Parts: sequence; C-alpha cells; structure tokens
Amino acid sequence: MSAPTVFVARLAGASVFDPAGERIAKVRDVVTVPRASAAPRVVGLVVENRSRVRVFLSIGRLLSIGGGQLIASGISDRRFRQRGGERLLLTDVIGRTVTLADGTAATVEDLSIAERGPGEWEVDELFLRKPKTGPFGKGPTALARWNEVGHEHVAEHDTEHLLASLEDLAAADAATAMLDLPQQRMIEVAEDLPDDRLADILEEMHEDSQLQILDALGDSRIADVLDQMEPDDAADLVAQLPAERAETLLELMDPEEAEDVRMLLAFGSDTAGGLMTTEPIILASDATVAEALALIRRHEVAPALAAAVCVTLPPYEAPTGRFLGMVHFQRLLRYPPNERVGTLLDDQIEPVLASDTAAEVTRRMAAYNLVSVPVVDAAGRLVGIVTIDDVLDHVLPEDWRAQEEASHG
Repeated sequence: MSAPTVFVARLAGASVFDPAGERIAKVRDVVTVPRASAAPRVVGLVVENRSRVRVFLSIGRLLSIGGGQLIASGISDRRFRQRGGERLLLTDVIGRTVTLADGTAATVEDLSIAERGPGEWEVDELFLRKPKTGPFGKGPTALARWNEVGHEHVAEHDTEHLLASLEDLAAADAATAMLDLPQQRMIEVAEDLPDDRLADILEEMHEDSQLQILDALGDSRIADVLDQMEPDDAADLVAQLPAERAETLLELMDPEEAEDVRMLLAFGSDTAGGLMTTEPIILASDATVAEALALIRRHEVAPALAAAVCVTLPPYEAPTGRFLGMVHFQRLLRYPPNERVGTLLDDQIEPVLASDTAAEVTRRMAAYNLVSVPVVDAAGRLVGIVTIDDVLDHVLPEDWRAQEEASHG
C-alpha cells in the first residue's frame, strides 16, 4: 500500500476537528525543518484556533488527514513562533523559483508531503511551472523531488515574512524570535523594522543583545529608536555606552525625550529615580473621570502605567507642580463621568523620594499591593512613577534576560 500523500496548497484553510467531531481550528501553513541529505521533515502545522490566534499543531497529534479536513487529538494554546531554520511551505516555498537539472528556472506552484512512517512526514514532490515557450497560455509543468532541484535563497522574501510574523507577536516573543536568527539575518530584520516596533523589542532583550544590534545601526537610526523607547529603558541602554557615544546619541534625540533620559541618568541605578519612568498619566485636580478614562484607554499606554492617574498642580509634565495624590482606575470606574478626580485621591498611597533606595520602593509596593508608586523630589514635585515591571527587572538576577535568551537558543 502506498504512503499517504497530500498536496500542501489544498490544506490552506482546511478544517481541523477533534475526535468528537468538533471543529477546533483551520490550517494556515505547514512547518518543516531542513535536513542535509534528505527532503525537509514536516514537524507540524500552523493552525488558527477559534480565537483566531495562530498556534502550533505538532504532526504527532495529527490522527488523520484527507478529504479537505484533518482530525487531531488536540492543539496547543500557545501562539506559534517560527524558530530559526524552520520553513513554512505555503509562505516560504510556494511561489519560489528553483533551478532544474538542465539549468532551467521553474516556479513552485505546489508541493506534496508524504507519510513515511507513523507520525513521520516529509516533503515528497514539487509541482513546478516552467517558463512559457510561446506568446500564449502557461508554461509546461513538471514534477521533481526536493533534492533534484536547486533552491535559491531569497533574503528579501524571508525578511518580508519575518517582519509580518514579528508584527503579530508580543514584544518579548518577537525578541526571542529575532535572537533565534543568525546574526546577519537578525541585523537585516532590525534594520527593516519600524522605529517603534524595534524599540518595543529591544526593551525585552538583554543588554548584550541590545548593543549587538545597535552597533550595526547608524547613530541617527539609533536616536530615532531611543526616542520611541520608554525613558527608563532608553536611559538603561544609553548608560551602557561609552560616554562620548552616549552624548552623541542624546544630541541626536528629540530634545524633550533626551531631557527625560538625562534626568534619569543623573540618578543611581539602585534608587527610585533610577527605576522610574518619567511619563506617568498626569491630570489636574479638576479633570473629570471621563477625561481620566480616555487617557487610560489609549493604545500606547502600558498596562502598568494605565493602572492609576497622578494628580498634581501645574505644570502637568514631570517635574510637575506639587504632587497631590493618585487615583486607581478601579476607583474611577465606580464614579460618574463628570466627577472630579481631585475628590477621589487615595490617601493611603504615599509617594517615595527619588533618592529612596530600590529596596525601600520594593518593600512599599509589596506591603501595600501596589502596581505603581509615585516618585517625588525634595520639593514634593512629581518626577516619575515606578511600576511593577521596573521592580521585577531590578529584583530578578542581573542576567535574567540573558538566561531567558539562552534557553531559547
């Protein structure tokens, strides 16, 4: 009996069912890994679950395939992340140009995968389209084994795919995916990422990896990326650079962003000032609940910063006028839209001084179950806010990001 063979293009959009017959996903791609002396091995499928999240379905969970539908014992709930070396057949292979044994170029229009043993699948044949030989119609077709043709590497196509896949990932997952790439490919992708997206991803990397990428970028581009980073993360990164280069980058940055970074650099790394970010949500006491909630809802506001609003006297940018207090978003939800935030201040939350130690900040947040704590200077002006993620970065081992990166290497 011949081994089951399936053409990959027919799998696109095919339904995946559980053994009870309930549809649990749709197929979006086929994941393979290369082998030196054999056709690529199929390791699983990218499927879209009912929440429209793309997750990985291991080939070992596939119970049957055919008739436009698949049956699987279950699917993962973890978002799919393409690792270095993996190739997606629908995205990366179909549409590519290959070279036949006689030197003729041909386009991959489809390809088949075949089961060689229980749970062991590999790429079988390529369905190829040769160039047209006349002015009308299409070129002739041909079938060939994977190793019978020459495969061209098209970096531009790979980069476009990587950029698209990184866009769907959380910043921490995107950072891990980039670090899985060969160094040159990682740099190529970094160069093509938008400034704000690269900023988000760099914030999730260990300092050594950040510097490796920045060393390959021009100073103007680095300054643009630093402008998009949270001020405390930008300050941490600039602090790792030689003084002369750090000053060059600060001069190239947006003056307001650079001013925040310079202020943070003036504080010790083991103080509240060294931990804080300078961009909390700040309102006047006569601002309404509706205005506060509108600011919290903004997409670009990090969840930890959106947990509370700070109320001060003018001016309303750090360093502000005298700090009056904080209002947590949960309390905002309990009052009508026209209520003034100055009447809702939480009198149990005391600010910390910028000169207070990180240990004191950590104890304060743990004792009162705080997601964030305001930071003031000796004059009582709000200069920033320390959020729970800042504290976690401080209390975790210094090389925790490097350890995380190594575990995915």
